[in-house]
Amino acid sequence: MFLDEKVIEVRSGKGGDGLCSFRHEIYTPLGGPDGGDGGRGGSVILAVNEQYSTLLDMGNIRLYKAKSGSPGGASRCTGASADDLIVNVPRGTLVKDEEGRILADLTEIGQTWVAAKGGRGGFGNQHFATPSNQAPRKIIPGKPGEKRMLYLELKLMADVGLVGFPNAGKSSLVHKISSARPKIGDYPFTTLEPILGIVQLGSRSFVVADIPGLIEGASEGRGLGHQFLKHIERTHTLLFVIDGFEEDAYEKFKILKKELLGFHPKLAEKPYLIALNKSDLGIEKTQKIFLKKKEKVILTSAITGEGCKELKIALDEMVPNKQKRSKGW
Repeated sequence: MFLDEKVIEVRSGKGGDGLCSFRHEIYTPLGGPDGGDGGRGGSVILAVNEQYSTLLDMGNIRLYKAKSGSPGGASRCTGASADDLIVNVPRGTLVKDEEGRILADLTEIGQTWVAAKGGRGGFGNQHFATPSNQAPRKIIPGKPGEKRMLYLELKLMADVGLVGFPNAGKSSLVHKISSARPKIGDYPFTTLEPILGIVQLGSRSFVVADIPGLIEGASEGRGLGHQFLKHIERTHTLLFVIDGFEEDAYEKFKILKKELLGFHPKLAEKPYLIALNKSDLGIEKTQKIFLKKKEKVILTSAITGEGCKELKIALDEMVPNKQKRSKGW
């Protein structure tokens, strides 16, 4: 199961109250004020965890509540501050508020974002003695914590995004060139959720994302198109996987490009490569059509392995190194 949307509530801890206290020492029955300050309330912090792949890894917890700070003590002792509550999220998590405004974009391993800041501790009566009031009873309570609803949306982080119609052979191809092991079957919509795989090429590697097959009208939401297309927004390079055995293969390619443009113009501007799949069935005629249109294509077969090494090399050359890798638009 793949979960790419989740709603959570976060509540930070209240700051501890300041204390009203007076020194009680032998021979000093009327000692001065010595009430300590309250401790800081715990914050709720979202942190990218490389072990998490989807929002499902967060479990069923909906409410994340940090503890409050301790009140101040006598003898000017400050109350203990509460520990921050760390909420692990997968890389690529987009955080929005109830109005849909983007609050944070968590794209790097180890990146953190304070979702709810802990309340400041209050002040004890030690701070309020004056020449005219040597025994103040005034304190300042701790500040309340913050409370908010957050809408989490996961957009996969990959270098290459595979795009194609159902049954074009995307799953078989990604199985052949990467570490991914998607479900493979000879029927449409075998892939029902995005799958990540690592392509190894000598000492170098890059990540590919296989999204479920698209249908015409995906950019308008047909066939869960919006939910699928958003997962290639962050990819640097697109790989169109086309069933080269179909007579209207080039028309299918044009439809796919139109759907990307309809979803977001920037998708249509990404560098791309075309894999004419099922070359074992004899697709030279289709290849000539694409070459006539001046499209760069590589003939591939997930059955025989033809073209797979050439495809990996070509994609590796198109993907920038990690230091230059694009994070999105």
